[in-house]
Amino acid sequence: MDIKDIRISDTIKYIGVNDYEIDLFESQYMLENGMAYNSYLILDEKVAVMDSVDKIAVDRWLDNLESELGGRTPDYLVVHHLEPDHSFGIQAACEKYEDMKVVLSASALRMLPQFCDVDASRVIAVKENDTLELGEHTLTFMMAPMVHWPEVMVSYDSKDKVLFSADAFGKFGTVDADEGWSCEARRYYFNIVGKYGRQVQALLAKAGKLDISVICPLHGPILTDTIPEVVKLYDTWSKYEPEDRGVFIACASIHGNTLEAAHKMEEILKEKGCPRVAFADLSRDDIAECVEDGFRHSVLLCMASSYDAGVFAPMADYLHHLKVKTFQNRTVALVENTSWAPSALKTMRAEFEEMTNIKILDKTVSIKTRLTEQNIRELEELADDIIKAV
Repeated sequence: MDIKDIRISDTIKYIGVNDYEIDLFESQYMLENGMAYNSYLILDEKVAVMDSVDKIAVDRWLDNLESELGGRTPDYLVVHHLEPDHSFGIQAACEKYEDMKVVLSASALRMLPQFCDVDASRVIAVKENDTLELGEHTLTFMMAPMVHWPEVMVSYDSKDKVLFSADAFGKFGTVDADEGWSCEARRYYFNIVGKYGRQVQALLAKAGKLDISVICPLHGPILTDTIPEVVKLYDTWSKYEPEDRGVFIACASIHGNTLEAAHKMEEILKEKGCPRVAFADLSRDDIAECVEDGFRHSVLLCMASSYDAGVFAPMADYLHHLKVKTFQNRTVALVENTSWAPSALKTMRAEFEEMTNIKILDKTVSIKTRLTEQNIRELEELADDIIKAV
């Protein structure tokens, strides 16, 4: 897709860059459809550039900007978020446009020297509800700390009813990725923003008072017709409520016996009419997707081998990720496999007990190496309790 095909309004242009080659975002999140580094241009009596881009995209971004300027020069560069994937171009833009002012939050002003060298005389620090008059367009700034960095702000253009939302409402994938919004937006949210649900709720409360026709995030597509659905999902996610009534089975198996038991449990749950069952092998599947699925479902079933007086490493890693992202308000079921020193149940339980509002089912199952008929009966009993909890 040519960026000229991306339309926001007659006077707001898209000047971002799609990176089709990147395979890992933040050196940890796997990407199948690249990544978008979004930036926007408001052409009015005054000209405002809305954010810059990542290091790999700076030259293409400056070319896009120059093309859309049509011989004009920017008056302002608005910086909603200082993370390097949105701020690496600040230095280059300031050097190219010597009279351009940089507009950012007071918190961002304190952090700015960490990212680039900009003379203090060129910087305008704004606070909650400050405005920037461009002509017909007026930008109103709202602080959004910890969504997902402390210096973040968003801005609202009252003329075209556009919310420039920083990392909120973003997703993995390029702007023109042939995929729906929710799946990769969910994985993006829980792994990057998900720790900060309370702060997202505060931003949603501010956004709820605005008449928004367009949301322009820093990653992913521009949002228009789907805004009510998107906001509803963000509300659910940031309240740590399950999106779907169902079970996510997270399995960590050493020699395959635990994996066999997990697939048997998947079969039992489906036969008993569980409304939704998702499954992951923690040793092989994308950990970010597993985090996403843990938050998505109302019940999490962890099935893991005992290992080194604890729990097998892929499960230990998964529980660490859940804890860091403030996993809460869920029902958890536990199954262990052990050959000689049972420790997985105890270890997993201890991890969940440190999380908020986690109900651990009383019924557990301990398999000794191979799945037996007795174990299958125990799994069926556990499945009954899980379905009641769903």
